[in-house]
Amino acid sequence: MNMEEAPFDRDLTPDQVTLIAKLSKEQLQEIDQALLSETGKHYRKVAMVVAMAMGNLEHRVKSIPDIFYSQRVAGLVAQGKLVSQGDLKRMRYSEVKVP
Repeated sequence: MNMEEAPFDRDLTPDQVTLIAKLSKEQLQEIDQALLSETGKHYRKVAMVVAMAMGNLEHRVKSIPDIFYSQRVAGLVAQGKLVSQGDLKRMRYSEVKVP
């Protein structure tokens, strides 16, 4: 499957948006830190970074969907904390690493 055929990540549902809105500033920082801790000097698939971060936080930040974590990765790229290749709207077809 080439990039043009790869599906985009799904959108958040209204229920998920409501749940995410309840996250504290500290929880958001914890999510970002977990994502950053799963990256290194070499590119790693965003889907893997998300899965590992979610696994590390499963007891502290519950029921938050992978799509939100992927959106946080894109935010970290926008802030210059990570660099990426591929389309970040397709977590299985994009990669990130520390600059």
